[in-house]
Amino acid sequence: MLKTRILTAIILIAFFIPALFYLPAIFWAMLLLGLTIVASREWCRLARFTTNQTILYLILTTLLGGELLLMMSEAVASNPNNTSMIWIYVMSCIFWGGIVPILLRRSCPVKSTNLLMLMGWLILLPTCLALYQLRAIDPWLLLGSMGVIWVSDSAAYFVGRSFGKHKLAPDISPGKTWEGVAGALVVVFCYALVWGQFIGKGDNILVIGLILLSLVLAGLGIIGDLFESMMKRQAGVKDSGNILPGHGGILDRIDALTSTLPIAVLVFLIFIH
Repeated sequence: MLKTRILTAIILIAFFIPALFYLPAIFWAMLLLGLTIVASREWCRLARFTTNQTILYLILTTLLGGELLLMMSEAVASNPNNTSMIWIYVMSCIFWGGIVPILLRRSCPVKSTNLLMLMGWLILLPTCLALYQLRAIDPWLLLGSMGVIWVSDSAAYFVGRSFGKHKLAPDISPGKTWEGVAGALVVVFCYALVWGQFIGKGDNILVIGLILLSLVLAGLGIIGDLFESMMKRQAGVKDSGNILPGHGGILDRIDALTSTLPIAVLVFLIFIH
């Protein structure tokens, strides 16, 4: 299983890196929209939508995602740091920082179809736009932000597997431990310190800010991971899909990114602006 996960990850990285740096903006937008639609289909499965509800949701997601990406592309064409779409990142911040922790604490299922549709859009659309705008600002900035989550996930997995004894959320995700969280934070701190030295160029305030942001993103990534685990448990499925061998679905791969990238770009835009 681990070998399959590693092989799939290597293949994904081999496709992602060239696309990140060399794919024209229009094709990058099309790629993001396609991934968003696939992830939306998986969300429909977790939300247990009917066939008609799924079809309607996918159509609406395609229209909304396409329109928002068009607006974003026009906004960042002349100024990548454009803040005209910042409202959607603020909504994502409120969702992940305020609403999701309450849902996790109470572990209460959301049964309203309308609310589940809205939640799916709050999860996926800000992430799609963040991927587009962070790349427009600087592909290295996007790669570095995603690296925080990759490093955090890997450290939490291996430290938790080796030393984990105290369960983080046994009713939601029995495999996650507090030792894994601690290991993730330590490794993310080291990663952010190196990242900060790389882009900070001696600016200690910038380095400290980047370290603090990275630790916050690591925490939010764990929240995003736990939230998807809760949704899968409520839906009675192990994975959101099976498109990625060893990983499951697209949502299984980007669960921590959905709760971090919109907040990352929000902070960067406020700081740059």
